[in-house]
Amino acid sequence: MSNIIDVKKTVVSFLKENISCYDVTVVKIEKVKEIWNAVAEVYEDDSFLKSMNLPPKQVRLFYTVKMDENLEITSFERLSSFAGVDSDDQ
Repeated sequence: MSNIIDVKKTVVSFLKENISCYDVTVVKIEKVKEIWNAVAEVYEDDSFLKSMNLPPKQVRLFYTVKMDENLEITSFERLSSFAGVDSDDQ
């Protein structure tokens, strides 16, 4: 049985290995039935500036990662935004 610490480590490791990023912070983890859902905040070089051969600038992006009960990654995607990180309703 997986615990939340293992989920966090798996998400961080997966994102660092599969996308070009500098820092990964897991900002949300939840378990629905036997599926783990996580959201991570990452900092990457701005792809537009990079494509124009301009000096790099880091941008903050969010990814969602889904795993099964064995912590196998079943899907991940970049989110256009993530409500809740910067809100004052905490």
